[in-house]
Amino acid sequence: MWFLRSVVGKLWATILLLVSCVLFILTILLLKFFETYHVQEAEKELTQLAVRVSEVMQEHRDEALARSIAATLVGNTSKAIIVADKTHYWYLPASSQIRDLPISFVEEDQELRAVITKQKQVKKKTYLPSLQAKEDRYNEWLIVGVPVALNDGKHGAVFVYQSLNAVEDTTQQTKRLIFLAAFIAIVMTTVFAFFLSTRITAPLRKMRQAAFEVARGKFDTKVPILTHDEIGELAMAFNQMGRRLQFNINALNQEKEQLASILSSMADGVITFNRDGEILITNPPAERFLQAWYFEQGNESEAMAALPPQVKEQFARVVKEETRQVAEVTLQGRTWVILMTPLYNQTAVRGAVAMLRDMTEERRLDKLRKDFIANVSHELRTPIAMLQGYSEAIIDDIAATDEEKKEMAKVIYDESLRMGRLVNDLLDLARMEAGHITLNDEDVQLRPYIERVTRKFQGLAKEKQIDLSTEFRSEDLHINMDPDRIEQVLTNLIDNALRHTEENGMVKVVVEQTGEGVSIHVQDSGSGIPEEDLPFVFERFYKADKARTRGRSGTGLGLAIAKNIIEAHKGTIHAHSKLGEGTTFTFTLPLNETKGV
Repeated sequence: MWFLRSVVGKLWATILLLVSCVLFILTILLLKFFETYHVQEAEKELTQLAVRVSEVMQEHRDEALARSIAATLVGNTSKAIIVADKTHYWYLPASSQIRDLPISFVEEDQELRAVITKQKQVKKKTYLPSLQAKEDRYNEWLIVGVPVALNDGKHGAVFVYQSLNAVEDTTQQTKRLIFLAAFIAIVMTTVFAFFLSTRITAPLRKMRQAAFEVARGKFDTKVPILTHDEIGELAMAFNQMGRRLQFNINALNQEKEQLASILSSMADGVITFNRDGEILITNPPAERFLQAWYFEQGNESEAMAALPPQVKEQFARVVKEETRQVAEVTLQGRTWVILMTPLYNQTAVRGAVAMLRDMTEERRLDKLRKDFIANVSHELRTPIAMLQGYSEAIIDDIAATDEEKKEMAKVIYDESLRMGRLVNDLLDLARMEAGHITLNDEDVQLRPYIERVTRKFQGLAKEKQIDLSTEFRSEDLHINMDPDRIEQVLTNLIDNALRHTEENGMVKVVVEQTGEGVSIHVQDSGSGIPEEDLPFVFERFYKADKARTRGRSGTGLGLAIAKNIIEAHKGTIHAHSKLGEGTTFTFTLPLNETKGV
């Protein structure tokens, strides 16, 4: 059945069926025609023969000569009876008397007897019994009777008859010839139809193979152009379509790669949804957002289709109202702003696209700005209030003696110095964070340098009964650094250690060479820093214990400045502390910036 499902089979079957129908109708018509034609011709010939025999019998007075001539005319294919009356009749040829048309049949048949009695011409087909044992029991005969006027004035008749078996044999032979011709025509039609259908469909089969190749992605497949008819034009159009498809696919791939590159390089997340809210496209920032959501839910194995409830509600509003929606989502301490816009398919909404921006840093900077303003305001409010109060006291002559005026002036002077330090520290920190710090590097021998810096704090240490000491675990170390900036760092760390250490405590500066470079530790035995405050000690204005800095002019900027100075030297700084056990600040300068002597 596969053959009939193909174009070749259908075309071949159509041509063969059409030709077969035409040949069948033509064969039936020819058979009918020849069947009638032979009988009509036999009737016509027998009628003419009977008329000629009757004319011969009338024209010749010699009856014997007339019968002889009539016998010659009758020949061997036909037979005749010349009837004068019931007792005088003659068979032509004479040998047919015993086996063909009995005279009794002529006398008994009314139609044949009418030829003699009524002198009219008769044609009749009838079945006569065969007198030969080898033949059929009955044979069909064609009898033509013609009246004749004999010489003695009597009216007789001439009956010429012929067996229709000969006519039937001729008809059967004609049928065989017709059937043979029809069979040959069908065979030739079959061959021709198959050849024609194969010839026509060969380019179509090649085009089908090429179409399968194109469907598999081989857009450079070509169909050979064998003809210049419609099929050739179809092959040409197919090749043009393949080239156009290849061009469009390449253009789409380039656009896809460009879009993928743009999405991958975007700092903002992008999520595309279909009408049902299923995720179609994401980029790395959006995937991080989704992973944060799954991690927060404690189930990272779920499909990516799950979304936070806020996003689902936002998507539902976008699809329903067909307007842009903005929402803010907080996941794992990070803040995301989501801007979702509907996508249209001509007139209907087919989905939505969401832009996700991580606003954590902006929120943190905004908080730092607010905290910075609050801290600066707080740090400036106290000295300004004191300046204002003591200056008003001096103006209003509240101070009775010169000693009281000098004491008030001393307070005003100290607070102005404090404000100056705060302003200078803010300016230094702003320049450092902007990357405008300038280092004047020198080759510095560490032992005398560290001893000189710690010597400045010996008086304060003795006053507070604190043991301030140094320890050098590696001797003769030289380092390439900015001595003023590093001294600023050491001064801040040692000052903080002394301020946070109780009487009879200990502060030690340890210098050693490690695998990462030269490390300097400032250890104290103070009360320590709470663990939750350790990550923030290097931020501006951050004070773990603000009560301890009050009265000592602390601004909360020293550690932030120290961190920037160390990072400018490409080093690191960190703090280690436990409540009740003290604190250790360690900064390390790179080893490739150091050298020993």
